[in-house]
Amino acid sequence: MSEAEQVPASAPEAAAAAVLDALNATDSNGTEALNATAKFVATPEGTALAYGSLVFMALLPIFFGALRSVTCSKSKNASDMPETITGRDAARFPIIASCTLFGLYLFFKVFSQEYINLLLSVYFFGLGVLALSHTMSPLMSRVFPESFPNKQYQLLFTQGSGESKEEIVNYEFDTKNLVCLLISSVVGVWYLLKKHWIANNLFGLAFALNGVELLHLNNVSTGCILLGGLFVYDVFWVFGTNVMVTVAKSFEAPIKLVFPQDLLEKGLEASNFAMLGLGDVVIPGIFIALLLRFDVSLKKNSRTYFYSSFLAYIFGLGLTIFVMHTFKHAQPALLYLVPACIGFPVIVALFKGELTEMFSYESSEELLPGSPRLTSFPTVSGSPASLASSMDAMATGSSPRRRRLPPTPHM
Repeated sequence: MSEAEQVPASAPEAAAAAVLDALNATDSNGTEALNATAKFVATPEGTALAYGSLVFMALLPIFFGALRSVTCSKSKNASDMPETITGRDAARFPIIASCTLFGLYLFFKVFSQEYINLLLSVYFFGLGVLALSHTMSPLMSRVFPESFPNKQYQLLFTQGSGESKEEIVNYEFDTKNLVCLLISSVVGVWYLLKKHWIANNLFGLAFALNGVELLHLNNVSTGCILLGGLFVYDVFWVFGTNVMVTVAKSFEAPIKLVFPQDLLEKGLEASNFAMLGLGDVVIPGIFIALLLRFDVSLKKNSRTYFYSSFLAYIFGLGLTIFVMHTFKHAQPALLYLVPACIGFPVIVALFKGELTEMFSYESSEELLPGSPRLTSFPTVSGSPASLASSMDAMATGSSPRRRRLPPTPHM
C-alpha cells in the first residue's frame, strides 16, 4: 500500500505515520471491507459508476496537488515550506510502516474496536477540519470580493522565558480563514456524527491533496527507493497475510476514498462500498509532483514527464481495478502503479536523451537553505496553511516547526 513515511522519531510519530498506510487495501466489493451486511452483488452499472468515481477522485488530488507543489516549493515563507523526504527516510519507511501496521493489527485484536475508532474519530475530526480548510483557502480567496473586511489575527503560545523562550503555536489567520474553518467544521461535525461517505471523501481528498502538495521527494532516486520499498511492502501485507485487509475492515477513519456500488438502488444512503486507500494516491502523487517540478526546472515550456507519469497512473489504477474485479480479491495497488509510474517516465527520458539529467535533478535545490527535514514530531507554527501542514505531518511524521524567540527586553 502506500504512504509517505519519515524517520522513527517516536512511538506516537510512528503510530501516526502509518495511519494512512494501514488502510491501503483496495477492495473490489466494499461490503466486506466496510460493513458486515449480507453479500451484495453489484449491478454492472453500479460497479462501473463506483470504479469510475474512485479513479476520478484519485486523479483530482494528484493533478491539483502537483500544481500546488510547484508554488509551494518556491515559497519564501519558512513556515510554509514543504517537508522534504530524503533517500534515508524512503529506505526506512517500509520497515517502520510494517511494524506499525502489525501493531495496529494486534491492537484491534486486543482492545475494543469501538473505543479505538471513537478516539480516532476525534483525532481525525481536528486533522480533517484543518486539512480541508487549507485546501479551500485558495478558492475562498477568489470568491471574496476585494472590498471584504479581512481582519488579521494571531494566536501565540510559547514555553520557557527569556533566552530559552520557544514558540509552540504561532497561528496567524484572517477573516477568510475563519470562514474556511467554519465550513470545514460543519463537514467535520457531519462526519463525526454520521460517518457519511461523502464527508469521508471530502476529508480524504483534502488529506491526499495536502500530502501531494506538501511532501516533496528530494530527487528521482529517492522516489524510486520509496516506491520500490512500498511495492514489496504492499504485496507482502496483502497477498502474504490478512493483516492489511483486517485492519482496513476495522479502521474507521477518512483515510480511504469510498464509493457505493448500490448508489443507483439506495441513493445517498447506500452502504456497499468499493474503496481505495489514500496511500495509493499520495505515494504515486508525490512522485508525479516531483516530475512536474522537474519539467518546470527544464524551462522548456513542456510538461512531458508530468503528463506521461499522470497517464501511467491512470493505466496502473485501471489495471488494478480490472484485476480486482476479475479475481474478486483485494489488490495491492502499488503492484501495478509502481512499475507504471516509474517505467513510463524513464522510457520517455531514454527517448529524449534526458535520463541522466532526470536522475541528477535535485528538488531540494529550489528550497531555502534552512528548509525542514523529516526528523521529529512537529509543532505548530505559521499561517493556516502551515498549521494544516503541521497537522498533516502528525499523520505522516515530519519536521519540527519550533522556533526560538528572541529574549524579551526587560524594563
